[in-house]
Amino acid sequence: MIYGIGCDIAKVSRFERWVNNPDLIERFFHAEERCSGTCGVTHACEHYAVRFAAKEAFAKALGTGLSGFALNEVWVVHTEEGRPEFKFSARVMDLLHERAGKSARVSLSMSHEKEYAVAYAIIEAFS
Repeated sequence: MIYGIGCDIAKVSRFERWVNNPDLIERFFHAEERCSGTCGVTHACEHYAVRFAAKEAFAKALGTGLSGFALNEVWVVHTEEGRPEFKFSARVMDLLHERAGKSARVSLSMSHEKEYAVAYAIIEAFS
């Protein structure tokens, strides 16, 4: 059964200010999802915009909004096949299990194209 669906869109250019401010990057993004110093500003803006949209989509699917956890406690990684997936801190896992059950599964889809980044999150609950 679907517990929740979340969608978010972010304007890529908004993240140029963030890319130039390491404090903002540290505040909102987990160490595992931060760009290395070698990626250019355009790539970094797309990278952070789509991940921020994913975090917002997850919060909407969970039904909590952005309360109960910090955004850097939810992060995006890619499988060996390239599929994006969420990783969660213990606090977020507890919140997910409390709301959607211990067997909950979260799926993620995200994309970006020059000006905008979009992400969808679906939380499935199993009895």
